[in-house]
Amino acid sequence: MKNKGILLLILISIAVLTIFLFIKPPKTAKKAVEGEPIPDFILVDVDNNKTSLSDLRGSVVFINFWATWCDSCIEEMPSMERLYRRLSGNPNFKMATIIVKDDLNNAFSFLKKNGYTFPVYQNPDESASRIFRITGVPETFILDKKGILRAKSIGPENWDSPQIFANIQELINEL
Repeated sequence: MKNKGILLLILISIAVLTIFLFIKPPKTAKKAVEGEPIPDFILVDVDNNKTSLSDLRGSVVFINFWATWCDSCIEEMPSMERLYRRLSGNPNFKMATIIVKDDLNNAFSFLKKNGYTFPVYQNPDESASRIFRITGVPETFILDKKGILRAKSIGPENWDSPQIFANIQELINEL
């Protein structure tokens, strides 16, 4: 009887060891680091069109995480809209606003109701939030034309201020 118990314990140990050796843990997303390229992720718009971050390379990319229930997000939207309107005709500038813990149709309706024209996306697998280590909203990240993180901001900003516009324009003008 004692030998059967030991044999069973050995078989269970071998089974557990086999599982650990052959099952690979899920890949964790790389993290955004200022001065380094940002890993790719997929965005989906209200019409279910998919865009990847790599599709936007070659342009300065303004990425803003927000939600309709966030008062600070709503506070900065007029200045984001002014920045978007000022630069949307420039092929070297793209804006991607990503909703967090919100419904895409709700966000789209909110933007339309308030006259905002900048693009809104969702990131269904939430990989972008993990890559950028989002802790709340709003959070904004600016990437250069090579996809390198050049600036980040936590909390609302005045996005059409002369200094911020000059900084973005400087990135746009880089070769």
